[in-house]
Amino acid sequence: MGQALYRKYRSRSLDEIIGQSHITAILKRAIDANRIAHAYLLTGPKGVGKTSIARILAHEINKLPYSDESSHLDIVEIDAASNNSVEDIRDLRERVQIAPSSAEKKIYIIDEVHMLSKSAFNALLKTLEEPPEHVVFILATTDVDKLPATILSRVQRFNFRAAIPADNAKHLRTIADAEGIAIDDDALSLIAERSDGSFRNSVSLLDQLRHASDESISREIVERVLGLADSDIVTQLLNAYAEDDLGKIVALVDHTEAYGTPAVILADQLIAALRQHIIDQPSLLPLLDRLLEVRRSAWPYIKLLTALTADMSSQPPKSSPKVTTLPTPSHSSTLGKLPPVDTAQPAQKESQKPPAEREPPAVSSSFQWDSFLERVKDKAPGAYSLLGKAGYDLSANTFTLYAGREFNKKQLEKSLPVFAEILEQMKLSDHDIVISPNAKPPKDGQTAAIVAMMGGGEEVSVDG
Repeated sequence: MGQALYRKYRSRSLDEIIGQSHITAILKRAIDANRIAHAYLLTGPKGVGKTSIARILAHEINKLPYSDESSHLDIVEIDAASNNSVEDIRDLRERVQIAPSSAEKKIYIIDEVHMLSKSAFNALLKTLEEPPEHVVFILATTDVDKLPATILSRVQRFNFRAAIPADNAKHLRTIADAEGIAIDDDALSLIAERSDGSFRNSVSLLDQLRHASDESISREIVERVLGLADSDIVTQLLNAYAEDDLGKIVALVDHTEAYGTPAVILADQLIAALRQHIIDQPSLLPLLDRLLEVRRSAWPYIKLLTALTADMSSQPPKSSPKVTTLPTPSHSSTLGKLPPVDTAQPAQKESQKPPAEREPPAVSSSFQWDSFLERVKDKAPGAYSLLGKAGYDLSANTFTLYAGREFNKKQLEKSLPVFAEILEQMKLSDHDIVISPNAKPPKDGQTAAIVAMMGGGEEVSVDG
């Protein structure tokens, strides 16, 4: 069995550490000057070198050679995830009193130290306050916010950076050349981008892809193996957002899911694409903020559609001739700068007609709103009380609920499974459910234009 690449190419000295020169330079000078602290804290994301530096530092403090197979009685590694009780730390306090067996220092590496219990932290604090002269602690964590301030004040803290894609890609190229892996630079860049800022993740991805093709591994192969949407699809989605083209957005998202790209991954790709435009197009920030919520949602597909269409419901309908003289929506003026990609078939060209010629979406005349409300009342009384003041639209593919305010929207989202079940009972299971925080747009085009200019509102009926 071959050795995993991330282990084979793990750094063996401080000079080999990549992307953390702001840390390694200080540590090398401290070692050369023999100014060793009694406790170090290494913080940062996973896979950026914290454990490697902890082990290297421990060996270099004791002037011992280091390799993956290195082990020494005076260098002790403790996993706080499984040794996090106060009894474990009390046992540690007794052991630190024992002098090193042969090395100059007795060094304890405590990984994932944030997993210690509160009482364990209190026990460790006493040892950190007055440690024996022969002991050095090296603490490592991915979640520094969980450490008590009393611990933080007694250690030398080093903050690790996430891997910069350019540095990551360069590191991958070195490994690929050494291993004889034929892979394009563009493909390596994509691997670096998809590694979540982790050197370890990127090398593991390269290891996974090394046998993906008999020829040179291309960006397209990486996209396929990782289940990513084609980059053209991402561009088309952003253009559809800029054009307020709901039909195209739904079709593209459905297409990517049908071909194996989950909504969460597609949202991540959209975020990566939008980040390139944020500096010169800050109006994209609200869209970015909404896309970040997709990963945390229990219904990522619906959350993604809502993120891409949230601005539409606050704009006058494009089917109204009276709206054509209004200013272009703010997000259109920015995303319109993206390169246009037009892959629409003749049947899809309807969405490209001028607003005055476009037909409104077909609405089912057989849908009974009162029946829908009665069924909701039985299954979700709380949602029923909110729906009494809400509006709705039913098109050929989408069932939209207009909550009227953000709080109501969040409450209604809790009942999405109930709404989906009821629509299935009403023979509308092929409809996507979208919950908008806005009031239902007025039906009349001229009224819509006036409402938009006045800053929004909702349509009410007054019986004479």
